[in-house]
Amino acid sequence: MAEKSPRGLADVVAASTSISDIDGLEGRLIYRGYDIHDIAGRISFEECVHLLQRGNLPTQDQLNGLAAELADDRPIGRAVESLLQYVVDSIPMDALRTMVSALAVDDPDTADSSLEANRRKATRLVAQMPVLVARFHAARGGATTPEPDPKLGIAGNFLLQIGGEPPSERVAEIFDECLVLHADHTMNASTFTARVIAATLSDMHSAITGAMGALRGPLHGGANEAVMKTLASIEGDVENVDDFVRAELDAGRKLMGFGHRVYKTEDPRATHLRKMSEELAGLTGDSRYYEMSRRMEQVVLDTKGLYPNVDFFAASVYHALGIPTDLFTPVFAISRMSGWTAHVIEQHEDNRLIRPESEYTGPRDRHWVPVDQR
Repeated sequence: MAEKSPRGLADVVAASTSISDIDGLEGRLIYRGYDIHDIAGRISFEECVHLLQRGNLPTQDQLNGLAAELADDRPIGRAVESLLQYVVDSIPMDALRTMVSALAVDDPDTADSSLEANRRKATRLVAQMPVLVARFHAARGGATTPEPDPKLGIAGNFLLQIGGEPPSERVAEIFDECLVLHADHTMNASTFTARVIAATLSDMHSAITGAMGALRGPLHGGANEAVMKTLASIEGDVENVDDFVRAELDAGRKLMGFGHRVYKTEDPRATHLRKMSEELAGLTGDSRYYEMSRRMEQVVLDTKGLYPNVDFFAASVYHALGIPTDLFTPVFAISRMSGWTAHVIEQHEDNRLIRPESEYTGPRDRHWVPVDQR
């Protein structure tokens, strides 16, 4: 009897990559050789984009050049401009998935998958994704977005465009660190989807559209929204968390934001997000969700032995930043666009069609009979 394949391709190596690595036992996340604990809060998201897409942390001249490219690449094109009115009432991830696909219509490099063209498309997609989210959010409220501030980076301009006011320097820094933390995570479901599509030698926009579809799911990018909805559903404050958690676990329901397929200890991204949640509680004067999160974290650890993952504290952080709950997953996509595009570039540079085998579990040795004899 053939050996059964692992469910969900667990522990199966599907590709080689130099972009990121995980040590699940030690709780380490590496971007091109840099430990996330070494660079989080120290490099900007723009520096992270350069690192993932182009291989190294940039010099000041390279960073200035990339910043100029990103500023020039913000316009989203006529196709998406005309489409926006038709998707404005959609679920945000549905609308954004559709608009990302439509970006290909006006991209001058759509049909070119050379390294140079892929890098140009990658930069455009990183620049355009926060604009898409902000424009969608404004349009559904019958508003328009403020003009971007040339003094602000991607993080600061996004907060400006969804909030209507420039963020404080520290708030912009916190969101910038969030984008770095979410930028890449090896062969997660959406990245694998992007690489499978790219491996057919399809174009970058097709691969990224597929990644968006994978990220939409509640077991992937949608988990951060689920965490916030859970916190908001608990009546009262921190004193009611214990009873809520135990009731959920006793009923066999899954608490989103805990456990990870790879990490056997604390997700290193959660370490940083916990600190940011605490700091934002102090800055905003509203510590309710931070305190509830800390209590829930402890109860789940004591009861189930599960550690929080990246989605858990991201929920209270994004809420404190004034980001609407249904935009949490789109914000994830703003960040992960840097990693997805890097993986598409890498796949095209050393391509082999990704074609795994499957384990057949259906009936055998059936024989056809005419329809009137069945």
